[in-house]
Amino acid sequence: MRLESELLDDRILKIVLDGRLDVEGTQAIDMQFTALTATKPAAILVDMSEVSFLASIGMRTLLSCAKAASKRGGKMVLLNPQPMVKAVLDRSGVATLIPIYDDPDAATAALREFHPV
Repeated sequence: MRLESELLDDRILKIVLDGRLDVEGTQAIDMQFTALTATKPAAILVDMSEVSFLASIGMRTLLSCAKAASKRGGKMVLLNPQPMVKAVLDRSGVATLIPIYDDPDAATAALREFHPV
């Protein structure tokens, strides 16, 4: 599992995940992902387009970081999960707690609306 991050226009933190969010993959990125989402900016875009598998431990990491961001006044959204991963997010109820977008412009607009300049 790989994780890359970049700051978009000083307001939105974009995190790109690549690989499998199974036990091994989640352990590989958990500390870095948690640290990134624990800092400002409070607007976090998680690009899941390259995540090929999502296990319950991966969902736990996503949910705990989204909840922590929310408690600090922030918001996390997920971008473009693959169909199988999206189905898991929908069936598990995660999609009702963390908004999912298929369009990058819509995702960033939702974060900008939530966290204006």
